[in-house]
Amino acid sequence: MSNQVKYSSYARFCKFMLTKVLGWKIGSEPAPADKCIILGAPHTSMWDFVVAYLFYKSFDMATHCMIKAPLFKGPLGFVLRKMGGIPVDQTNRATMVRSVISEFEKHEVFHLAIAPEGTRKPVKKWARGYHIIAKAVGCKVFKCYFDWGTKTVGVGPEFVLTEDSVADTVRLQQEYDQMGLVGKHPELYITK
Repeated sequence: MSNQVKYSSYARFCKFMLTKVLGWKIGSEPAPADKCIILGAPHTSMWDFVVAYLFYKSFDMATHCMIKAPLFKGPLGFVLRKMGGIPVDQTNRATMVRSVISEFEKHEVFHLAIAPEGTRKPVKKWARGYHIIAKAVGCKVFKCYFDWGTKTVGVGPEFVLTEDSVADTVRLQQEYDQMGLVGKHPELYITK
């Protein structure tokens, strides 16, 4: 009897698109938790979203991400929701965090992808929203990576949080820096 997992035809299609058409290597399986935050870095292009989507769908899994609410108008909103997008009001941080926490509570399995850089532009200090959400819902945090230098995507080990979000975020940046990752637009990725 075989222990081989049988994936759906859509999962096999996504894996084909990721590995054969786009030329990426899969470096790991998705995060081993029912509810977690997946940090994605380096985030220098909207193509990171496509790579992450195909990676997760290759395993018949879904990941969700926060997207500014105005983009959910019309047909694009339907597509974004189907791809795991969560509309958020970026003008009010407290409302945004509450809406994401509410999404966690609605699902038994929920993987939320967050770019700790907070933007595709170069930033020296990463955002700490991931820390606030993880502490509020009591979920684990994992480091996902998109290495455009080797075209490898995967999820690393759990990133264990302390009570100090500032120190944790500095440590997070250092750990990503040590991985030697290359963004699609390397000039937009700053870790030090």
